[in-house]
Amino acid sequence: MVETCTMSLDDVAARLDAMLYASDVELAAAAPRLADELLALGEAILEAWLAARSETPTTGTVEGFRLLALHRQGARGDPSFNACRETCRELVYHHNLVRLDPAHADVARRLRLGAMVARHLMLFIGGKLEVAGLGEFCCASRPLRQPDVLPQTIETL
Repeated sequence: MVETCTMSLDDVAARLDAMLYASDVELAAAAPRLADELLALGEAILEAWLAARSETPTTGTVEGFRLLALHRQGARGDPSFNACRETCRELVYHHNLVRLDPAHADVARRLRLGAMVARHLMLFIGGKLEVAGLGEFCCASRPLRQPDVLPQTIETL
């Protein structure tokens, strides 16, 4: 059975910041562990979404990854949630890049890109938790950044 993570989004953000600002040497030395941690952080992000909806996170997998199963579960009943499907897949991709060749010359860069992808997922989910309907037009965070701005029509642009 897979244990669910109880990290807050703030805790996830702090951990991602640590990865983003770590030296190349530190990242390379712990590459496989950090790749696995990125997936776990992605799962924690999706678990926060499911907890907000009073759902028990799945322990199943889709295509071998719990992250993708959690996304599928989170998207049920909320079509706008599908906006982050490719972000979840990209996080899996970066995990696989690092795990398949942890000694690659670009491993630190790959881990940083994975951390940026995880941050994107965290910001999307955090935004959806704050503003109902965010994500209906991909990952537009404009309602969070400019809550007093009215939607513009094509004629006013």
